[in-house]
Amino acid sequence: MLQKYIEAAMARANFESLADGEGYYGEIEGFQGLWANADSLEACREELASALEDWILLSVERHLPLPVVDGIQLWPRPSVTTPGEVA
Repeated sequence: MLQKYIEAAMARANFESLADGEGYYGEIEGFQGLWANADSLEACREELASALEDWILLSVERHLPLPVVDGIQLWPRPSVTTPGEVA
């Protein structure tokens, strides 16, 4: 599920060439404070994916909510009850 979440989030990533033509900047809307920059577009994409993984882990560690992406909710997980149980 984590890999699907990362793939869905990365599909929403926006990249742009830096004004000086010396690299690329990338971010994902809805992921506050998450961004990356690198010399090439591919390197920027890889940096953003790595930063996203760290961002997810830090958010879970700090019990912060994660954005729902394409219907995927990682944290907090919805309560699951069995018949007769109360959540």
